[in-house]
Amino acid sequence: MRSRKLNRAVLLLLSVLFLASGVLHLVNPDAFLWLMPPWLPEHNFLILLSGVFELVCAVALIAKQRWAGYLSALVLLAVWPANIWYAFDVLDQKNTGLIVAAWLRLPLQIPFIYAAIKFARNKV
Repeated sequence: MRSRKLNRAVLLLLSVLFLASGVLHLVNPDAFLWLMPPWLPEHNFLILLSGVFELVCAVALIAKQRWAGYLSALVLLAVWPANIWYAFDVLDQKNTGLIVAAWLRLPLQIPFIYAAIKFARNKV
């Protein structure tokens, strides 16, 4: 029972984060350019696309659509390589807070992915 409540809380937090991030991706895509690895093509398109997917996931999670769990996990996995690149990219900066935040982001995605998959499997 406690685990279910925790997973629901994680899913709610994920929904809120997806809503906020998705809106920001669409309203101000330039704000995300610094997070984009140089090896990815079409940065603006990918930023807008990820924003759309985040909004779809948020709304579908709130509407309790099981498929949204799988899509949310895929979205989180799709952005993970960029987050890894960014974590290494900021290492040469002198901003310790930014470095710590970049590295903390990586393991924090794991509970979101786990909760999303559990939700899709109807375990939450």
